[in-house]
Amino acid sequence: MGVALVTASAVCWSTAGLFVRLANLDVATLVVWYSMSACIGLGLVCALRLRGGLWRAILEIGWPGLVYVIIAALCATSYVLALQYTSVANVMTIYASLPLVATAVAFLWLEERVSRQFIVVGLISIAGIAITAGAAATINDAIGLIVSFLMTVTFAVMLVVSKRYANLDVLLASAIAAGLAAAVCAPFMNYGVPSLIQLTGCVLYGLLAYGLGINLALVGGRMIKSGEAGLLTMLEIVLGPIWVWLFFGEEPTIEAVVGAATALGAVTWYLSVERQPLPEPAPS
Repeated sequence: MGVALVTASAVCWSTAGLFVRLANLDVATLVVWYSMSACIGLGLVCALRLRGGLWRAILEIGWPGLVYVIIAALCATSYVLALQYTSVANVMTIYASLPLVATAVAFLWLEERVSRQFIVVGLISIAGIAITAGAAATINDAIGLIVSFLMTVTFAVMLVVSKRYANLDVLLASAIAAGLAAAVCAPFMNYGVPSLIQLTGCVLYGLLAYGLGINLALVGGRMIKSGEAGLLTMLEIVLGPIWVWLFFGEEPTIEAVVGAATALGAVTWYLSVERQPLPEPAPS
């Protein structure tokens, strides 16, 4: 179930770049509109689920919830910012470092152990990331890659926090985080009303990529190791660039394709070897 949920989250989250391109807005304006959509959508779900206990749940979210809210707001904002500076393919390839970062955080915080296969996969993934990062052609690309890594680190922390504090209501915390991101960016947004297509991109980003995608990853991530959750989300590396290539003709560079293929090939090998079903015990 954990593998299925995290894989589904990767499919949802892979559409984020497509919706960012569809909205075609500046960073602050885009963050405000999609965050408001996510906050309202997730908030309504939480209100229906908690009924009269919504405000009590907000007040009792605790310091783990506050940490999650701040980190999640930073993660959501940094992703949009990264896409303003570089391509979806470059962002997704840097995001390939998520399994390593998540494993490092989980090892230091939760003392999760890792297998030799995982270490090998991590080293291969680093090679793929290096191929893409080494091909940064402009200052903007370099900035985009740096911000992409910030997004990756914050998402890794979100995975580990949600696993460490199993009682944390990640749906409610994600709704609050979206509201925080909107409030922080509101003073810097363009107050004109976006077009219908732009609003559609923002709403779909908020509900599908952020609202559904992130929460599937966090709920599923509680059922498996943090590093494995990070590995499964790397499906986005392939799907993300494909969406924008199909709909907007944004072709990835050769280096990004090679880097992504290297990282994804390593993940495929890991999943085929590490997660083979155990043999049935012999009858006694």
